[in-house]
Amino acid sequence: MKLLRVGPVGAEIPVVMDGGGHTFDVSSVTADFDGAFFAGGGLERLVAAAGDLPGIDLSGKRIGPPIARPGAVLCIGMNYAAHAAESGSAPPTVPILFYKSPNTVIGPDDEVLIPRGSAKTDWEVELGVVIGKTARYLPSREAALECVAGYVLSNDVSERAFQLETSGGQWSKGKSCETFNPLGPYLVTVDEVGDPQGLRLQSWVNGEPRQDSNTRDMIFDVAEIVYQLSQVLVLDPGDLVNTGTPQGVALSGRFPFLEAGDVMELEIERLGRQRQVLGQA
Repeated sequence: MKLLRVGPVGAEIPVVMDGGGHTFDVSSVTADFDGAFFAGGGLERLVAAAGDLPGIDLSGKRIGPPIARPGAVLCIGMNYAAHAAESGSAPPTVPILFYKSPNTVIGPDDEVLIPRGSAKTDWEVELGVVIGKTARYLPSREAALECVAGYVLSNDVSERAFQLETSGGQWSKGKSCETFNPLGPYLVTVDEVGDPQGLRLQSWVNGEPRQDSNTRDMIFDVAEIVYQLSQVLVLDPGDLVNTGTPQGVALSGRFPFLEAGDVMELEIERLGRQRQVLGQA
C-alpha cells in the first residue's frame, strides 16, 4: 500500500494507491497521515476500509509530502563508507545523529530554495524511515523493525558552508534551511517494500548522473539505526528518520554545487521518483 497526500500546501488530503496504481480518497477514514494516525492503528483501518473508498483522479494535482509535518526529522550522517571517504572522514563506529527542522519537509516536486548567501547547496538521496509505533529502549533489532510503518524517498538537501564552516561544530545550520527536505511521492508500507537493505538509490542534476548505490552498502542498517536511536531518545509515531546518503555529492569536489535553475531528480527502487527545480530565496 502507498500513502500520498494530495492538494495545495496546507490543504492536502490523504490518498491511498493500491497495487494496480488506482488511487482512493481516504479522508473518511483519517483527516491526515500524522502521528495520531499511525499511533491509532490507522494502517489497519485503511486495510479494513478497502473496497468502500471513493476513487480520486490525481491528474493536475500537486503531490505533497506523504506524511504531515513530523514531530522530528532525525538524520544519520556518513552512513555509507564511500560517502564518508569522499567527505574526508573515516567510517563511523557508531551512528552519527543530527536533526533537521520538521518545517523543511515539502512535496517531492516542490521548488527548493537556495538560501541567501549560499554558495554550496548540495543534494543527497536517502532512504527515509517513517516510525509507526513508539520506539523507546527497544530490546532488539527485530523489535526495531516492528516500529517501522514504511519507507519513503527523501532528499536531505544541505548547505555545506553552513554545515561545516560556520556551524560551530553542529551540522543542523546547513540542514534546516527552508524547503531542504523534499519527501515522497509516497510512503510505501513495509509489507510492500520487503527488505529495505536491497534498494537502488540514484540522483541526477540537470540530467547528469550523480549518485548510484544500494542500501545494502549502508554501514548501519535500518534495524540497527532504529534500535540504537531508541536507547538514547524516544521515537514517536510519524517521526522521520533519514538514513544517510551514498557517494556522489558536490561535497566530493567532483561536481559543482547547485545554482538557481538547476534540476534535481532522485529515485529509489520501489519508492518512486521526485524532481525539484532550484530557486533563490
